[in-house]
Amino acid sequence: MPNLTYLRAILREPLVHFLLGGAAIFLFFAVRGEPVDPASRTIVVDAPRVQQLAARWEQTWQRTPTPAEIDALIRDYVKEEVYYREAKRLGLDENDLGIRQRLRIKMEYLAGAQVENVRPTDAVLQQWLDRNAARYSADATFAFDQIYLGPLDPDDAAGAARAARQAIATGADWSGLGKPISLPRSLENRDAADVNRLFGEGFADSLTGQPRGTWAGPVESGFGHHLVRVRGVTSAAPPQLADVRGDVENDWRAATVKDREAKAYQLLLDSYTITIRP
Repeated sequence: MPNLTYLRAILREPLVHFLLGGAAIFLFFAVRGEPVDPASRTIVVDAPRVQQLAARWEQTWQRTPTPAEIDALIRDYVKEEVYYREAKRLGLDENDLGIRQRLRIKMEYLAGAQVENVRPTDAVLQQWLDRNAARYSADATFAFDQIYLGPLDPDDAAGAARAARQAIATGADWSGLGKPISLPRSLENRDAADVNRLFGEGFADSLTGQPRGTWAGPVESGFGHHLVRVRGVTSAAPPQLADVRGDVENDWRAATVKDREAKAYQLLLDSYTITIRP
């Protein structure tokens, strides 16, 4: 029969199973005589709530909602609230990793939210800058020449470096010595980040300890060993608050938020008894 077929189709719907399960749980507690808090069955949509819904709409659509749209917003809010309360009543929020994580994020935000509107004084920011000066210092710059010796073991690299120095001492053109490689033979006033990007992490630090104006090495890079002649190293000037204030304030704020969140969590944690069973 068509009606029977239609009824069977409805009964196969997951939503119907969900609603029937919820009704069964509700009836179970009703039969047991569990008290129902009237406040939990009361939904109040007051003027501030309507204003909040309208403001959210206006922020999204860049216009004021019509009366009909406000009615629709209210109906949607009531529907959301009903489902939210019934889902909690059924315990659907328990053991749900996604919900737990979102609630944790909200709690962490609440713990540090007040810091967002705080304006730190210059003294506070200067103290932060003094403790973290290296983070805001401009890189030192380097000017140097290099002869690529190749990917050699330390003993062979030392021998190749001696041979190159002897050749230069007897008048050989240094730019024609060494093995070919797609690296510049000379760099002028390049900061540490550029030097390390070309030669490998840590190469700029290796140049800092070399004598000025003479061929020295071998110095190891990400490609092998080099003979280098450092012509100049310009040290970075200490950062001034006026030049890096924006970055300093952002970093101070982020660190302060993190610190306050940690303290707030510790206060909450101290009120719990934690048992970890093996």
